Amino acid sequence: MATEYTPTEMMDRESRSNRYYRNAVERHWDPGEIALERDVENLLAFMEETDGYDRESWYGTLNGIAKFGAGEDAVTEDLAPLGAVLDNIDDQLFLTTQLYEEAKHADFFDRYWREVIWTVEDELGWERSNPRHERWFNDPYIELFDRNRKAQFRLLEEDTPENRAKAYCHYHLTVEGILAQTGYYGMQTSYGGEFEGLPHLPGLVQGFTKIRSDEGRHVGFGMNQLKKLIAEGVDPHLIEETVEELLPLVQGITEDERFQPDDPADRRGLESGELAEYAIEKHTDRMQQITDAAADIPDVDDLVALEGDD
Repeated sequence: MATEYTPTEMMDRESRSNRYYRNAVERHWDPGEIALERDVENLLAFMEETDGYDRESWYGTLNGIAKFGAGEDAVTEDLAPLGAVLDNIDDQLFLTTQLYEEAKHADFFDRYWREVIWTVEDELGWERSNPRHERWFNDPYIELFDRNRKAQFRLLEEDTPENRAKAYCHYHLTVEGILAQTGYYGMQTSYGGEFEGLPHLPGLVQGFTKIRSDEGRHVGFGMNQLKKLIAEGVDPHLIEETVEELLPLVQGITEDERFQPDDPADRRGLESGELAEYAIEKHTDRMQQITDAAADIPDVDDLVALEGDD
């Protein structure tokens, strides 16, 4: 990392990082413009009509939203070290959009909790739930985000190609590419109106659709950075081993069934096995695209379309 000011090189308008940056600019959205009134109406109607939907069932609905909100808060801060060490102007431009987008995602989940969750709880006469209560975060969740933070801040102590690769593996490939994308898929499917045993939450689904589209671009950037690092000499086995070490933590988060009914017949939404299959398929495709020199990473518009779009 340079310690003295020197003018940067001009942008490379044809570089993949610059195309990611421009795509982010052109696809701007405002989390404050997503309508949430129907979510409140649908939740209250669903709870009135559904026998046995009690406070514990409510916690099952809130569990995923709480995990996403806290995760977005964390990465908004944790990505800062990567921005400090990047020395390519196009990479820097892209990362500023990613930090901004992570802040928007955190904004959306905070707004959803205030305007939907608390409104419903107030209407029912329940005590307002805390989105940062320890009940939502199991040990694998805490460990994964602790490891991610350490991997990012290690760059400030020793910025090596290998440490950069590990940082991208922790955040872009694992937290965003496997955990978040699997969770988005599960939440969009569960609350998109397809399951009779779950409420239809159009505002939440629209928010997830917007966020998932952003994250597809973020994952693509990380994949491209890793492919370049391999071309420059980083051992691809380092990437494979780093992600494989983190996969059990992802599994522990996605299979967190503490808020699920004991009787499988009473469970609602996707089964954890379906989510695991989705995650493995995505991960396998990405690793092949990164480590195979002959394989191409999909361009930005294709990535955004693959991961989720309007």
